Order: sequence, then structure tokens, then C-alpha cells
Amino acid sequence: MMKKWFQLLFAVIGGAVGVQWNHTLGTPVFEVIASVIGVQKIEGQAVWMFMVGAAVFYGISAGTFANVQRIIQTGEERVSTIAVPELVAGTLGMGVGLLASSLLLQPLERSGLTNPLLHMLCIAVLAIAGYRLGTVKKDELVALLEKRGEQQRGRRAPGEAKGFEEHKILDTSVIIDGRIADICKTGFIEGTLVIPEFVLEELQHIADSSDLLKRNRGRRGLDILNKIQKELDVKVLIYEGDFDEISEVDSKLVRLAKLLRGKVITNDFNLNKVCELQGVSVLNINDLANAVKPVVLPGEEILVQVIKDGKEHGQGVAYLDDGTMIVVEGGREFIGTTLDVLVTSVLQTSAGRMIFAKPKLLEKAL
Repeated sequence: MMKKWFQLLFAVIGGAVGVQWNHTLGTPVFEVIASVIGVQKIEGQAVWMFMVGAAVFYGISAGTFANVQRIIQTGEERVSTIAVPELVAGTLGMGVGLLASSLLLQPLERSGLTNPLLHMLCIAVLAIAGYRLGTVKKDELVALLEKRGEQQRGRRAPGEAKGFEEHKILDTSVIIDGRIADICKTGFIEGTLVIPEFVLEELQHIADSSDLLKRNRGRRGLDILNKIQKELDVKVLIYEGDFDEISEVDSKLVRLAKLLRGKVITNDFNLNKVCELQGVSVLNINDLANAVKPVVLPGEEILVQVIKDGKEHGQGVAYLDDGTMIVVEGGREFIGTTLDVLVTSVLQTSAGRMIFAKPKLLEKAL
């Protein structure tokens, strides 16, 4: 239906062009035709020119419509791949470029340079330059707008609630780990959870891996995200932007955290260090897990079950409910039994906390 309307519109435009060219082109042509057929004058030249113009334009309208439709589809596809911040920044930059071109064309017109081609070239160059400048400076523009928003929020009355919510950006490792869902369920995570689209792509790539272990880890991560979105009462934001000039996902996370002025949630030791070097706040799940483990002091009694041999002669190994390993001196002979032990020392390592103890029965015997 749209094609028919387009062809009709094109035919009308062609007819109008034919009528306009009647005096310059039509009159000599009709004089030649009249002399050939032996007629003194052909009546209704304007009507004939309208019909000829309409027929010509109608004939080329089909191919023109296909090209226009293809151009529109290509433009829609390109616009759909552009992130909203980039599109807004580019549009603002283009507006600035058009404003600059209008200011520049005024002195040119006054000086007598009224060439339409020069004007169109000037407008096109400045509009494109403005768009490019806007897209390049989009991060700074977004940060400036957020800073302005925070300043406006800071001017509110003391009793007025503030609408700012801090962004917590999840990386791939912490999603696959799964403990983030339990932490969110407890309500200790405030603000908005941000899941970047490039993290989702990496997670999907892991889930499609030919390696069984990687595939299971990727699918577990997707299940965790589905649980967070549908079952937990937390705000989730899917960030669709990307940083094409950066290839590493960790570097993209740091850049996004700076852009949103949020915090990165991870359990990746290397990403933790990179965030600290870049001045980005980071929440490490492993540090949280170590912090909430029960504090055990030397001299305290613990009821444990010795389950295996230790590395040294005569040692036995037990575990607390949170996974903390307890090395029991002389506990090898108690493997498979539950007994009270006395804590002798506590060692904090990068891998976690390790407790050294000895059986309470031996202490009483001494």
C-alpha cells in the first residue's frame, strides 16, 4: 500500500515538473511534432507535458522506492546499534554544528558568496563534525549531567528524600559464583544492580562453550541472573552501551564504573587490584565472606569432626560449617570421631582463615 502511494506521489511530482518545463522544453518539442504530423499547433501542451512527466516519474518510482526503503532500513539498523547516550550526545553535537554553520553563513552572504553548493557543503561539514565531537565527548557529557543532577539534589530541603541510588556493577565471575543472589536476598545490597551487555555476551559465550565445565558455569550464571531479576526485590539495570575502543571486559567494567560513578562487585583478585589502582570502589565477595566468618580466639573450645589426615605427622583435619579448615595436632587417631578441641592459634592467609587446635582430651591428660 505504501508503495502505491509513493508511486502516486512521484507521478504528481513528475507532472508538476512537466508543466514547469512546458515553456522551456515543451514548446520547441511540440513545434517539431506539429511540423512532422502537419498540424499548425497542438492544443493542451501543458496537459500533455503533465502526462508525460507523470508517466516518466511513475516509471522510475518503483526502483526509487526500493532504494529509498533500503536506505531507511539501513539507517534504522545503524541507529538501533547506537547506545542512547551516544545518540543523544551526537544529536546535541550536530545541533551545535548546525548553529555554528548558520552563524558562519551570515557573513558569507553579506560578502556576496551566495553559492548554494558552498552553503550545503559548509552545513554538512559542520553538522558531521559536531556529531563526531558529541559522540567522542559523550562520557564527559554524561558525567557532567550526573554531576549537575547531584548538585540539584544536594540543594533540596534537609527533610526531603534524596533520589540518588548508587550503581553496583556486576562482573562475570561474581555472577557465576552465585552468592550475590543470596546477598541481595538478605537486603545488604542497596541501590541498582547494573549488568552490562558486554558481560552478558561473555556469559553467553561461556554458556555456549564446547567445554562441559565452562558450559555449566555459564548456564549457572544465566540462571542466577534470571533469579535476581524475577525472584528478588532489587532494581536491575541492563546497560546496553559498549566501549568499542576497549577489548578487555575488565577494562570496560572499570570505565563503566567511572562513567556511572558506581562500585564494581567481583570476586576476581586481579580485577580488585585494577579497580584499586584506577581509583574505582570495589566490593569483593570473598572479602565479605571472610569478614562474616565467626571470630575464634586462642583458648576457645570448638566441637569438630576430624575427617582426614593432615600434611604433618599425626595431624588431623576438620572443617567448620563455613568451610574454615582446622588443623588438629595429634588428631590423626581421632579420624571419624567428633571431639572438643582447644584453639591454639589462628592464621589469616590470602586463601582464607586457618585454625590450629589440639584435642581437649590431651590437654586434660597433661
